[in-house]
Amino acid sequence: MSTKEKEAVEGDVKEKQKGGAEEKASGENKEVPQREDSSEVVLQSLFAFKEGMSAVYDELGNRIPVTVLRYEPWVVTQVKTPEKEGYSALQVACGAKPAKRCTKAERNHFKAAGFENGARFVKEVRQEIPDSVKVGQRVSLQSLSKGDLVKVTSYSKGRGFSGAMKRWGFGGGPASHGAGFHRKPGSIGNCTWPGRVMKGRKMPGHYGNQKFTYRNIKVVDILPDENVILIKGPVPGAKNALVQITKG
Repeated sequence: MSTKEKEAVEGDVKEKQKGGAEEKASGENKEVPQREDSSEVVLQSLFAFKEGMSAVYDELGNRIPVTVLRYEPWVVTQVKTPEKEGYSALQVACGAKPAKRCTKAERNHFKAAGFENGARFVKEVRQEIPDSVKVGQRVSLQSLSKGDLVKVTSYSKGRGFSGAMKRWGFGGGPASHGAGFHRKPGSIGNCTWPGRVMKGRKMPGHYGNQKFTYRNIKVVDILPDENVILIKGPVPGAKNALVQITKG
């Protein structure tokens, strides 16, 4: 082996060692909650993140449009009982929160569930408390099954402050022939009587970021190995939007 070939091989080895060290360091910085119990708990609701839309084919060859939802591990962080809180519910959390954005109370609260700091996403599921549920258990993806009819809740895309044409679909005025009325909302009320703008008038304002719930949505498939849930049809929200899926 020549000197140049030896230098090339040594350079490749150093690059691989450097990449492995960086990957190891990045892995050490990631906060992975440690479970107190290896078992998983089944809930009435799951939370997943929207990835986008795709399509699958059934046994008959029919094309079915689906929304791809990414499921990440959710951990039980609190068990609420009627004796203490006045109602039955489970608090679940997902994702690590930066230490600088976490208070001491949050750190102490989520410490029992395996979070070093606080959790980024914290939600509550109101239901009967399952048997032998403990803080630190993970929520099972098997809470849903293929073919289930579920209720899907999420927030639509936020579009900020929008005009009347975009917000309400107004037609606007003529685009040419010297018209001075193009994208205005038009008259918003009478003059002498009642002398004010009536409630509910469609005008410019905040558009989007509204909570929508759709019922009887079919679960087309569940891919446990890939942590993916396929829901039939569209789901409101942008990419990475949090979606709640409730059985029944």
